Amino acid sequence: MFHYAHLSEEEKERIFFKEPNAFFKDTEKEKLSYALGATLYIPAIHEKLYDYLVTRKYISLTTLVICLEDGIADSQVEEAEMRLKETFIGLGQALKNGIVKEEDLPLLFIRIRSTQQLKRLLSEEEIVKHITGINLPKFNSIEGEEQLSLIKKAGDTAGIKLYAMPIIETKQVIDLQTGQEELQTIKNLAVKYRENVLNIRIGATDFTGLFGIRRSIDATIYDVAVIRDCMARIINYFGQAEDGFVISGPVWEFFSNHSRLLKPELRQTPFRKYGEEGSIARRAIVNKAEDGLIKEVVLDKVNGLVGKTIIHPSHIRLVNALQVVTKEEYEDAMQIIGNQGSGVIKSKGGNKMNEMKPHTNWARKVLAKAEIYGVINENEDYTALF
Repeated sequence: MFHYAHLSEEEKERIFFKEPNAFFKDTEKEKLSYALGATLYIPAIHEKLYDYLVTRKYISLTTLVICLEDGIADSQVEEAEMRLKETFIGLGQALKNGIVKEEDLPLLFIRIRSTQQLKRLLSEEEIVKHITGINLPKFNSIEGEEQLSLIKKAGDTAGIKLYAMPIIETKQVIDLQTGQEELQTIKNLAVKYRENVLNIRIGATDFTGLFGIRRSIDATIYDVAVIRDCMARIINYFGQAEDGFVISGPVWEFFSNHSRLLKPELRQTPFRKYGEEGSIARRAIVNKAEDGLIKEVVLDKVNGLVGKTIIHPSHIRLVNALQVVTKEEYEDAMQIIGNQGSGVIKSKGGNKMNEMKPHTNWARKVLAKAEIYGVINENEDYTALF
């Protein structure tokens, strides 16, 4: 599968300096960890779950998390597990009958609600063989090792690589008295099971709930001081290049009640330079929901996060578009990697100095993203991918 599958070949040729490469659930971990992009959550009891998988209702969807935790009521757990099993049996039949191809499926993850539930799911061969991994909400130092061990063993038994995505969102992490020790223990577990930990995710909604806070549509998660500070600590523990992990941005809760974004509207782009007519400093792009999402993804990127949890299909193209690498970034990264051992070199664009040693980790990250999301031509902007 590819990101930006909604684009025609002609559009891709025009938009990209370097087109994105395909990826699948068995793609090497170092690339796959960057590939998740817009990660859509859907409740396991959703009536259209099967359609999401088989009919490719959203062609640009590349990562789907089927939720058995907060996305369903406590009274629906048994029903949700039953529907999940039926869905995967149906998916297996659809694959066998050629209705859908394995390479066209999004990366599939299941978000569990307990270790006991995890054990039940991992005993279902029809589920395990189709999924990329398991989301582990409220990941903690008490149950974490058992959960990671179960996932590793299940993958080894099935002869596949099965991944875990710990979601950091507990009181023990954000509390200043317990946070440092908890984060260090979680980091140690992630390092121990590194080959099975695909991605670290941040559960900002759970964090805000602990303080009785809910950000407004006009504010990003970075405007909520207590959450911003906690995110900074998580990035500090898990984001350092030497022994770090790919970290994804937390969910944006708002979506427009419009059915879709219209390209004529989007051409009045918010990505123009400051001061130009129609710039983001002077006007909105379409509506507050999409404007806020764009702003937050930009801040995610500034803080080194890749991809984002989403709860509405309208967010898929916006989030994935903003992951693309600009030609200037790509040229800087290539110059840095190609001149290891040098000191400081003037950038090809002539607008900055590239320092080999301090910028090397950044350059490697840019080139990894370029493989998955592509490099956009200098005469195009992000809205071309919406």
